[in-house]
Amino acid sequence: MTQLDPMAPPKPKFSFIAWGFWSLFVIGAAASIYRYADPAPPKKLVISTGEGEGNYESYAKAYQTLMKLDGVNLDVRQSSGAWENLERLKDPKSDVEVGFVHDGLGNPDDAPDLVSLGSMYYEPIWIFYRANKKISRLIETKGKRFAVGPLGGGTRRLVEAILNANGINKTNTKLTDDGWDDAAKALRANRVDVIALIGTPDEELIVQLVKDKSIQLMNMDQADAIARQFPYLHHLTLPHGAIDLATNSPAEDINLISPTATLIARNDVHPALIYLLLKTASEIHNEPGVFEKKNEFPSDTDYQFPLSDDAKEFYKSGTPFWHRFLPFWLATIVQRFIFLVLPTMAILLPVLRLIPRMRQWRIKSKIYRRYGELKFLEMQIHPKTSKDHLDEFLKRLDRIEEQVKNMKVPLEYTEHLYGLRGHIDFVRARIHSAQG
Repeated sequence: MTQLDPMAPPKPKFSFIAWGFWSLFVIGAAASIYRYADPAPPKKLVISTGEGEGNYESYAKAYQTLMKLDGVNLDVRQSSGAWENLERLKDPKSDVEVGFVHDGLGNPDDAPDLVSLGSMYYEPIWIFYRANKKISRLIETKGKRFAVGPLGGGTRRLVEAILNANGINKTNTKLTDDGWDDAAKALRANRVDVIALIGTPDEELIVQLVKDKSIQLMNMDQADAIARQFPYLHHLTLPHGAIDLATNSPAEDINLISPTATLIARNDVHPALIYLLLKTASEIHNEPGVFEKKNEFPSDTDYQFPLSDDAKEFYKSGTPFWHRFLPFWLATIVQRFIFLVLPTMAILLPVLRLIPRMRQWRIKSKIYRRYGELKFLEMQIHPKTSKDHLDEFLKRLDRIEEQVKNMKVPLEYTEHLYGLRGHIDFVRARIHSAQG
């Protein structure tokens, strides 16, 4: 059997209760932070585009290609256009999370859970017509056969609002609901007199119609006035020859009005996906175009729905630091790690600093409690104290001394015990002196 060295210092006593409490606290704190911290971003995002209205689908597929490189699958869902995209986003049963919507559609008060990610590009309104003389004002289309787009479509809603401001409605003008291709065919076949399309100048159908000598593109001389009356519209100028330099199409500068295509999202889309989507949009939309200046888009200057907080931060500071230098998946891991560790350390460091003080207070409190008893006993000793009381004081002093002898404290607190025992001897000497 191993012999213990009686002169060896006592080993510190391990407190299972204290460390058990501390372990539970750490586990609880970590669980709470993990519970309320942002979860890892999903690897899938659903976007609603448009078939036959605007250039939404081609842009969405470009997003899809770039986002796939970062490990995120962009699920592209076709729709009839901007209005259906908005309806899908508002529908709580729909799994659509992001969609293209041009300005002028929807009411933010009716969709409090939707936010804007900013404007992506100009989306002009193109008015084509057949006539012997030029038409430069919308009022001149009154009474004609006007294809304004399918019922419930975004084009129709926007164009009808502008026509109404000119006193044109279905009571004085025949408004038809032909889609893009059908409207163009009807115009060429002289079944309608005027058609309205919304899209970018590089779309094949628009290019064909601008170059068609039998069809004219309306040069809106009231474009500036209309843009002032409808704040979400812009007055744009299509330079002559911008569509085709060789044929000088169009043959003159054309005044157009245009909303901007915006990305609308549900407000619960993960912030990391918002940043990735805007980073992708920046790579696609930042180049100059017929109407756009370099780096003009994406933009936070033109939106109808409230701009999301994540989009505000993106437009203010750009892509988050880690996403600039690391792959998306690794950047999100690093960002989540920082998000978890910093709050954890903010909570645990003060506690770690407090634990030694609590331990010190708990140990010293045992010693100070005996000092309190000793002081109380000393205060009752005086020359007139009876012998019986003094004998009782000695017994109480012996009990205090016994408790001190049995007190277990770490080695660094031993001097306090010896000091206390010295004071016990001092009080005992006073009692003996009082006994005479």
